[in-house]
Amino acid sequence: MNTPVMRVATESDLPALDALMDRAITHLQQGFLDPAQIEASRQVMGLDRQLVKDRTYWIAELDGKVAGCGGWSKRATLYGGDHSTHLREPRLLDPASEAARIRAMYTDPAFARRGVGKAVLTQCEDEARRAGFTRVELMATLSGEPLYRVAGYEPIERVEDRVPLIRMGKPL
Repeated sequence: MNTPVMRVATESDLPALDALMDRAITHLQQGFLDPAQIEASRQVMGLDRQLVKDRTYWIAELDGKVAGCGGWSKRATLYGGDHSTHLREPRLLDPASEAARIRAMYTDPAFARRGVGKAVLTQCEDEARRAGFTRVELMATLSGEPLYRVAGYEPIERVEDRVPLIRMGKPL
């Protein structure tokens, strides 16, 4: 099995990332959410382009193709795409007392179960650690929860924002 090649996302990657996220939302949530919930999830899921501007958003490539993506953030926003303005909290976090955020993790369905999500998650955790954070948190979808549990994340709380979500965290 090939190891994903990681690189920082740039603004020129945005169209490819939007398409990948659409495929992931459509296909990888099947079996976890019903069709109406999958559609509703689009209202809170997606890319927060601030991550790309902050240079904390990563792309995993396999076989020369964009296979997955995800980021980490030093900002207080926990989840949501650009259109989720009700979730925005751009305040910078204090690494000494607050958890970095793992954000907008997606794997292209064509590359599912090939270590892409794990590679992106590891990259993000390593970057957050280098920035001085000792803990990370994320908001998991039901389809993402198994990956995060295997990676050592523990549930903090279950919430409902159009779809069921699980706030999870772990020490770095």
